[in-house]
Amino acid sequence: MQDFQKNSDIFNLLSEGVSEGIIVVDSNQIVVATNSSSDQMFGYEKGELLGKPLDVLIPKRFHANHDTHVEKFIAKSDKRQMGHGRNLYGICKDGKEFPVEAGLNPFEFYGSTYVMALIIDITERKNREKELSHWARIFDESLNEIFVFDAETLKFLNINKEAQRNIGYSFDELYNMTPVDIKPDVSISQFEELIAPLLKDETSKVKFETKHGRKDGTTYPVEVHLQLSTLGEKKVYVAFILDITERKNYTENLEKTVEERTHQLTEALAVEKELNELKTRFLSLVSHEFKTPLSSILTSITLLGKYTETEQQPKRDKHVTTIKNKVKYLDTILNDFLSVERLESGKVNYKVVEFPLSKIVNEVVYNSNMLLKSGQQIHYPDNIDELNINFDEKTLELALSNLIHNAIKYSPEDTTIDIKVEILDNGYSINVIDQGIGIPEEEQKHIFNRYFRAENALLTQGTGIGLNIAKQHIENLGGSLEFISAENKGSTFTLFIPKLKTN
Repeated sequence: MQDFQKNSDIFNLLSEGVSEGIIVVDSNQIVVATNSSSDQMFGYEKGELLGKPLDVLIPKRFHANHDTHVEKFIAKSDKRQMGHGRNLYGICKDGKEFPVEAGLNPFEFYGSTYVMALIIDITERKNREKELSHWARIFDESLNEIFVFDAETLKFLNINKEAQRNIGYSFDELYNMTPVDIKPDVSISQFEELIAPLLKDETSKVKFETKHGRKDGTTYPVEVHLQLSTLGEKKVYVAFILDITERKNYTENLEKTVEERTHQLTEALAVEKELNELKTRFLSLVSHEFKTPLSSILTSITLLGKYTETEQQPKRDKHVTTIKNKVKYLDTILNDFLSVERLESGKVNYKVVEFPLSKIVNEVVYNSNMLLKSGQQIHYPDNIDELNINFDEKTLELALSNLIHNAIKYSPEDTTIDIKVEILDNGYSINVIDQGIGIPEEEQKHIFNRYFRAENALLTQGTGIGLNIAKQHIENLGGSLEFISAENKGSTFTLFIPKLKTN
């Protein structure tokens, strides 16, 4: 250690200009030298690590294996990355653990053996990998077909599992194909004409119906929702494909019986039109709701790669926070979709227990305060401190959160959201009263329909699922969710909770 420290000036000169952490240990794994980057990384003052065992920088659960690994490494005296294929972690002076990447390099100095470790904090990389993996799973597990192809060559770049399964081609086969190769009724010139409005920025999305050809020679009708996007610096098209075989068969069957069932067909077509409008509005909405946060995530990831200096950490933190918030928002949307699926399949288990109503109200109001616009405030009910109810806690929290969040979202600044509770003979009435944009009278009959959004709310972020989910859960437990509203005057949503017995 003394021989090495005699030449510390040379080491400092060479190591201080390196942004990665450098730690040198002797054959007994005692630290004999560090640079400023490693001191800062592990939270120590300059020189504080000298003479300490290397184990102080490694979480205790890894100590035994680590000692054996380093001893074998020194014996072989080769240069390689430490822990290849395994997750490595360091521990700061304050006890905080973080993932690292370490490269080890043994050397001889004045007859003694030393090992120099080049250490990189890979926390941000791990977070990015986790977030990107989350989105990749969403892409791959979608029940609709999704194709991504190059805007210039039109060759497929990525295809999810559902697309590969339905069309019958392998991934390797599809990567050498273009959309025209799976559209037997569309020529290259016709396809270029279809996508021309996207290239000319005349529209953000193109929708059309066509036929897709499977590998086995069969075809099936599809509805294509196509939009232009970017993948790194490359322009790409993203196509969401809906198999509309059932819709086509339904229409054909209606046409065959038109003479016998004119009146019934007219009603059915009216319902079909309304459903199609809701479906189209929903697809457009989901496309926007996903595209906006994904664009923010992509931008933040791109900018993160440019901030390589230590003093740029605040900028990196800002973009990491942006990515986390956007992924959390996408996760919320997906959880809503999963809740809809569980409701439809009947896989919902309720647990009725006794709890203070104030507990749920406090939690919901506390979380909602972070969403308030400038000047907005929530008036808390004044008669629930001693009130216990029997109900499913998660269901009540979900429903009340949705009502209060909507009141905040659809109300202007400097307004008040009132929460009032009324104790009835057969239950409890919770009223959420806002001074917002209200619901147009002609659209009020659709407000609890899944994916529906009133015309005056289309520019506000949302999926149109929340009220539908809340109403179904509440009604499943014998309650009700109703409202009164007037456009530009506000809304009052009334949540009725019946008196139930605990399980």
